[in-house]
Amino acid sequence: MNSSPLSGIKILDLSRLLPGPLATQMLGDMGAEVIKIEDLNSPDYIRFFPPFSGEDSALYLSLNRNKKALALNLRTPEGKEIFFAMLQTADVVVEQFRPGVLDKMSMGYADAKKINPKIIYVSVTGYGQTGPYAQKAGHDLNYIAMSGLLANIGTKEKPVIPGIQIADVSGSYAAVNGCLAALLQREKTGEGKHVDISMTDSAMPFATLIHAQAWAENKNVERQNFQLSGALASYNVYETSDAKFVALGALEPKFWKTFCLAVQQPQWENRLFGTSEEITQLKNEVAALFKSKTRKDWEAFSQQHDVCLSPVLENSELAANENLLQRNMILKNGTLNTIGSVIKFSDTTPQHPQPAPKLGQHTNEILRELKLSDEKNAELKKNGIVF
Repeated sequence: MNSSPLSGIKILDLSRLLPGPLATQMLGDMGAEVIKIEDLNSPDYIRFFPPFSGEDSALYLSLNRNKKALALNLRTPEGKEIFFAMLQTADVVVEQFRPGVLDKMSMGYADAKKINPKIIYVSVTGYGQTGPYAQKAGHDLNYIAMSGLLANIGTKEKPVIPGIQIADVSGSYAAVNGCLAALLQREKTGEGKHVDISMTDSAMPFATLIHAQAWAENKNVERQNFQLSGALASYNVYETSDAKFVALGALEPKFWKTFCLAVQQPQWENRLFGTSEEITQLKNEVAALFKSKTRKDWEAFSQQHDVCLSPVLENSELAANENLLQRNMILKNGTLNTIGSVIKFSDTTPQHPQPAPKLGQHTNEILRELKLSDEKNAELKKNGIVF
């Protein structure tokens, strides 16, 4: 098997909850050595969130595979010494404290680059390192509200909270992209840099098209009337006779025409646009058609006709989907299903993922790599520096 793309890259992961851990998990999937550093007195508290798979949080397990775990008290001089020793051979530090927190601990980028000029810091925050909101607390809901996403999700009456963490996950991907770009530039310059990732910023591109329309027309887009938000009969979700759903994405005229002919309703082709009443009438007619057959029937139909029609899969159905299985998108972490690596490489065979580590599971191994004696290790444990 060929070497993984990030083989030889060492990442110190100070992050917790979702955004940073998902980013470092993706980097670990690409072969980086990721060391998850947690406060032994206050570890990543997603470890304690239900539901549990055995003794471990399912949420924690889903975000922390392919990592090593070091439990370290960074608020002590001895703990900081260990961190700085690791920093000398590290390539990247990923953190998601509020701006300035690590600086106050003398562990920020300005201090780190004095020890290792090639170090890259990736900071993931809600609103970024600069600007009047830099120190504001927030969560995914706040970030999608600030980025213009939430105003464009929902019904005519009100915005609706999506059941997925859009800003958090977009922040994860932005962190990965920023990390890889900084590593690439370091190959040219030999110098590291500080990568500033705002989850609010990273969420904004999800609404690129609707923002473009609003700014071009100089008015807000009515969320229920945006063409990609259910305004069109050709781009919508429909219930089937067995109380399941399918998604019709026949956006281009050629797909819509093919669909209309395949269901023997050629008169629908030129009725996509019109008055609000005419559009609603067409939607009702299409909805009645879909409700005349089961989802399985419509899946068979989609195999025969190229019309952009898909089943709306429930969580419990993903692990049986042949396409997802062949793409290695469903992985086992013990008895728990988790999402596989999104990025595939032609010359790298996916390794069997290592399960998310217990708190401090690799502490002894990491301390030995730092050439600390067994006596020193025992002293550090006795004094509550490591676990």
